[in-house]
Amino acid sequence: MNEQIKNAQEKFAELLTEQFARIEKMKAEKDFIDYEKLDKIIIGVVGGDGIGPAITSQAQRILEFILADKVASGKVEFRVIDGCTIENRAAAGKAIPDDVMAEIKKCHVILKGPTTTPRAGDPWPNIESANVAMRKALDLFANVRPVKVPEEGIDWTFYRENTEGAYAVGSKGVNVNDDLAIDFTVTTQEGSERIARAAFEYAKKTGKTRVTAVTKANIVKTTDGKFLKICQEVAKDYPGIELDDWYIDIMTAKLVDPKRRTQFQVLVLPNLYGDILTDEAAEFQGGVGTAGSANIGKKYAMFEAIHGSAPRMVKEGRDKYADPCSIIRAGVMLLEHIGFVDEAKRLERALDICMYEEKKLQITGRDTGCTCAEFADYVMSKLS
Repeated sequence: MNEQIKNAQEKFAELLTEQFARIEKMKAEKDFIDYEKLDKIIIGVVGGDGIGPAITSQAQRILEFILADKVASGKVEFRVIDGCTIENRAAAGKAIPDDVMAEIKKCHVILKGPTTTPRAGDPWPNIESANVAMRKALDLFANVRPVKVPEEGIDWTFYRENTEGAYAVGSKGVNVNDDLAIDFTVTTQEGSERIARAAFEYAKKTGKTRVTAVTKANIVKTTDGKFLKICQEVAKDYPGIELDDWYIDIMTAKLVDPKRRTQFQVLVLPNLYGDILTDEAAEFQGGVGTAGSANIGKKYAMFEAIHGSAPRMVKEGRDKYADPCSIIRAGVMLLEHIGFVDEAKRLERALDICMYEEKKLQITGRDTGCTCAEFADYVMSKLS
């Protein structure tokens, strides 16, 4: 027993050393990149696996169409980055192979399709999630997910902390012995302050009047308690914006409360709670297949669909019928992030027409509906 405790302590010491090194990197961060000052903006396209390549290629085609003049002038370049499939990642024994990561780091922003994360019983080794690995490697600390359903008074923007919490060292828990396994949750001053400030800055920029912190600080007192306390401290710098806080369990209920849910505007959450709550929220606008996601850092940014890779659809030959709306919605956020606001508004409007208004083409995931390429053509026909 003493030997088992000693081994666990050594592993924990390694994790602490890693986290202190990460904190020093955060402290050394510079300002956000200014895309207007770049001679060329490089957009990397990572198809991922499963249905990822099918839907991501269509989003790329739409972005190239709407940015045709920028591409022609040399202001924007698209680069397709292969090799982020589960087969290649498993063969390399890494969440993202080194050569793929090197190519990703040559880009300014990434449009990324879904990637498979192995589970127990899968034929692949227990490698880390590619999403988690990319967020950590590029320090994409803010996961931003908007959800809008105007007819129901819903206009939410979620700021999910992206590099800490339960996911920070999710693959580095300790199996002390057959009777005991322990995982870790990480909360840092720097990490919590920057996500809180990002949420308040967004609220200030967009005229929002409320930021809601979501934790379980009454039970998870140390880490969630620290996150909430930091949000409260940051709120003092934004006197025109109200901060309220909710516990994650009751918040999942209040999102389905028609009277209460319209009061929420900007929500800031630790990693795990943000993952859960944004999937619930996406159901209000049609499911996770309709929602895009932005992962923002100071140097890099990555935009993705929030659903999985659906390997069953590929096995059944149905990947060409997959719904591309989520990755197209991510493309809207990408355009806005790099400064092409008018193009972003045009694409968002076209997508809304196709998804919610005209609905001339239906996506069913089968040959009873249109292909993702046909839907992309439909969207491009509505761009004006």
